[in-house]
Amino acid sequence: MSVDPAATGGPRLGARVAGGEEAARPPGRLSGVRVAILNFREPAQRAAGGAEEYAWQVGRHLTGEGASVSFATAREPGQTRAERRDGIELWRMGGRFTVYLLLPIWLLVNRRRFDVVVDCMNGVPFFAPLVVAEGTPVISLVHHVHARQFYAFFPRWLARIGCFIEGPVARLVYRRCATVTVSESSRRELITRLRRPAPIKIVPNGSPAVRPVARDVAVPGDPAVVYLGRLVGHKRIERVVSLAARLRHDRPGLRVHVIGRGPERDGLAALAGELGVADRVHLHGYLAEPDKNAVLGAAVLNVTASEFEGWGLTVIEAAGLGVPTVAYDVPGLRDSVRHGETGWLVREGEYLADVVDRALTELADPRRRAEIRTACLRWAAEFTWDRTGAAMTDLIAARLRPGGAAVPAAALALAPGETDPT
Repeated sequence: MSVDPAATGGPRLGARVAGGEEAARPPGRLSGVRVAILNFREPAQRAAGGAEEYAWQVGRHLTGEGASVSFATAREPGQTRAERRDGIELWRMGGRFTVYLLLPIWLLVNRRRFDVVVDCMNGVPFFAPLVVAEGTPVISLVHHVHARQFYAFFPRWLARIGCFIEGPVARLVYRRCATVTVSESSRRELITRLRRPAPIKIVPNGSPAVRPVARDVAVPGDPAVVYLGRLVGHKRIERVVSLAARLRHDRPGLRVHVIGRGPERDGLAALAGELGVADRVHLHGYLAEPDKNAVLGAAVLNVTASEFEGWGLTVIEAAGLGVPTVAYDVPGLRDSVRHGETGWLVREGEYLADVVDRALTELADPRRRAEIRTACLRWAAEFTWDRTGAAMTDLIAARLRPGGAAVPAAALALAPGETDPT
């Protein structure tokens, strides 16, 4: 009969079945460890993006290491309150704002069920350190600093409150917690702008394994430019759509393909009509994986106009198909795009359309295009979800000792100037 980890009162690394024999499946490094992941959304929701994919993929990896994972998140209309998916217990509660009240209450009620908590901070944290059982390690996962995003999309008074919570309040609450972020520029902003005192470990995003498609897939456009991602305001997709108008005289064959779903779809269609380029802009909506890869892989260039990113999952996804990216030189994207090698960054004082035009000119040279394609494929191969999950497994294992004692957060700090091996 298997031993119930929940009955032991603490994490059990390398649990065995009764009688001392190994279970049929070799125990993982986190066998018996109970993990709670708190995140604003989950991947099946309409507005889900890279942060949700990251948290979910980490959860999947932890279950593969033997952990029991509970993923708590908001609930969209029509969704069940609970389900089990990919070996993860999924709990949904609250809406866009009430989730920040209900998840801490849920964690408080269930605080003795968990050995470690991953608190994903998308601008506003869940304040897990205030409600977990004494001695339970909390890992603060922050993809990027949201200060500019607050002021871009909220009234000034509300933006100030958001910045105060993200900065001084979170700094105080999470001061003894290990902090994880996804890029060097995000780590730098956490230190310089939010003055996070806790050690900050970089655990990069992974990327789905994509199968390259034939380059002669029939996708309208000579050249074809693509945007891949959520259709939401802060992604600034209207700037990508506008490329069809800005470049139509110099590049009459150019077509813009937009892949993704979201609330901005109708507005983008209306904009294309107003600019007189409705026939040059293709709004594909959501595409199944093979179709998405066919369109993305047949494009000459991927363009993202977002100014708020912790990394840029779609940049690496495009690179995995040999397609370079033009993006703004902002935190996160300047890490995922290697300027001049796997894409081009729009620097201060430059215009997106001008950089896209220069990139297309460079890519018109078959030898240069082949060189960039090879660099993209090599760069994308460095990022896998297995590596991301393994790094998080290392961090959790380091925070736990037999009996549940936590390793002090300071023990995980990087020395000044040290490069994070992950």
